[in-house]
Parts: sequence; structure tokens; C-alpha cells
Amino acid sequence: MRKFLVVLDDSRECLNAMRFAAMRAAHTGGGVEILAVVAPEEFNHWIGVGDIMREEARERIEVHFEVFAKWMRDKKGIDPELVIREGEPIKEILAQVKEDGEIGVLVLGASTDSKAGPGPLVTQLTKNAGSLDIPITIVPGDLSKERLEAIT
Repeated sequence: MRKFLVVLDDSRECLNAMRFAAMRAAHTGGGVEILAVVAPEEFNHWIGVGDIMREEARERIEVHFEVFAKWMRDKKGIDPELVIREGEPIKEILAQVKEDGEIGVLVLGASTDSKAGPGPLVTQLTKNAGSLDIPITIVPGDLSKERLEAIT
């Protein structure tokens, strides 16, 4: 099965990337894998405190994931899987793509802020696009649900 890999983060454009991936998966018989990357510097405290913070970060990610997963299950019939990795986001995304041979497309949401550009993930990953074994789909963060439905 071909899977669409989407990165779960706190950006506004993440929502459209999730929608696009679910819609494409539903229309093509594929699946959705949602990747959340936690930066290790968030846990550079005493061992006990770092462990508690790591667990709290995982819980926040799982709650955030469940919102998207419920929508995908209810509206698109897609049951996404969640992968949580720790490290630098770009390296972890690239590693996930290399390690999971079922991933067929990386879906990223692009920021609509003209001053800031499309966002750090889009900017950095497009620089690595030639070394990836899969295509990258970049979804504008301000597309309407109706427009997304029409193009998927």
C-alpha cells in the first residue's frame, strides 16, 4: 500500500496537508502516516524532569493526532498511523522516508506568510528533494476544503 507521509506540527498549514493526504489516500486506496518530531533539546533537564516532559510531549502529540485521525476515519474512511520520533525535524523526516518503504509521497503544508516564506520544513526539504526516492507534494495553507476536494 502506498502511504502519504504528513508531518504533524503546530503550524496552521498542517491542517491542509492533513486534509490533502487523507483525501488523496481515500481516492487512491492508500494510507496516511502522520509523523511528529520532538526536538531533544526540549528534554535537556534533570533526568526525572526530562522524562516527565518527554511523556507530556507524547501525550500532547497523541491528543493532536486523535483530532485528525477521527476526522480521517469519519469523513474519509482512512485509519492513519502515528509515528513519533525524537531529533532534528529534517533529519527525522528523511530517516522516516528511508526506513518505511511503503511511503510513496511526502505531503507538506506551505505557509501563506509572504514575508516568512513557505516555512522551514518546505524550504529545507525542497533543497533535499533530489535525494529523496519519493515526490514531495506542497499544499498551500490557505486552500479551502472545497478546493482541496476538487483537486484531490
